[in-house]
Amino acid sequence: MKIQVNEQALTLPNSMNIEQLLSHLEKPLIGSAVAVNMQVISRSEWTQYNINEGDNISLFQAIAGG
Repeated sequence: MKIQVNEQALTLPNSMNIEQLLSHLEKPLIGSAVAVNMQVISRSEWTQYNINEGDNISLFQAIAGG
C-alpha cells in the first residue's frame, strides 16, 4: 500500500492502523500527534483508524523548550 508520510512516499507491507504505523516507523506513541488527509486523529482512535491507499499522513512530535 502506498501512502505519504510527512511528504515522503512510503510503501507499507500491509494494512495498518495508526498505532501500528508509528511502531513500524519506530516513532514514539507518547508525545506524537497524527493528521490523516489534514484531519487530526485523536489518540483514542489510533487503534481503530485504518490507513488507506493514498492517504497523506502528517506526524508531529511534541518538543520541550522554553
